[in-house]
Amino acid sequence: MRIEHPYEFVQGTTPLLISMPHPGLLLPDEVAGLLTSEARALPDTDWHIPQLYGFTAKMGASLVIARYSRFAVDLNRPEDDTPLYQTATTGLFPDILFDGTSIFCSGAGRNDEIKRECKERIWRPYHGKLMAELNRIKGEFGHAVLLDAHSIRGEIPRLFDGLLPDFNIGTNDGKSCAKSLSDAVVKACDASGYRHVLNGRFKGGHITRHYGQPDRAFHAVQLELAQRTYMNEQPPFDYRADVAEKVQPILQRLVQAMIDWRP
Repeated sequence: MRIEHPYEFVQGTTPLLISMPHPGLLLPDEVAGLLTSEARALPDTDWHIPQLYGFTAKMGASLVIARYSRFAVDLNRPEDDTPLYQTATTGLFPDILFDGTSIFCSGAGRNDEIKRECKERIWRPYHGKLMAELNRIKGEFGHAVLLDAHSIRGEIPRLFDGLLPDFNIGTNDGKSCAKSLSDAVVKACDASGYRHVLNGRFKGGHITRHYGQPDRAFHAVQLELAQRTYMNEQPPFDYRADVAEKVQPILQRLVQAMIDWRP
């Protein structure tokens, strides 16, 4: 299996690391050949997140950006594929779209070798880099702050009822970060014309739950941003600068609050 380097990395100068596990568009040939035409359009991607957060490198944040699609392996799921939610979800190796339809052509599916290669050459390097950078940051500043940046369609009936708020903040019910950091993030998202929620449907996936260890000075927050705030939610999933430029100042305020926060 041919695998390119699985992530992009930018080293920053502040206590903040931003993880982007789901904007990737690459697929190993061995996976791409199994997918339906609908799945090959990668509808469940966190589209344009690196572009939306393009201002963060200049602010001094470190960045780890996945290059491979979650249809190869989902970087926000535990390596042993333990379910994170009691409600409908997708696993380490997704076999369905968020709407419940199969991503595979009839009779197709990943074999054990494909799973093993994707785990070894995509999942483990990404998580190895996250841990290494968090440790470097903590060594320099005495603490490390992790923002796990995601986006999602505002309406997915199979996963949640009704329309999602614009900013869906997750801290694993307060376990992944200090309350003062959570309060700062919530305050940054309190903006006219937008709605926010803390630990609603999205409480944080594996990255937030695993790396958020406040007792060890690692503080993690997940943000699921409704895609309507910056793009068209239907194919071809175009970026909309006219709406993105309205939400970016709020994101900038959030990022600055996480950079400035101290335990």
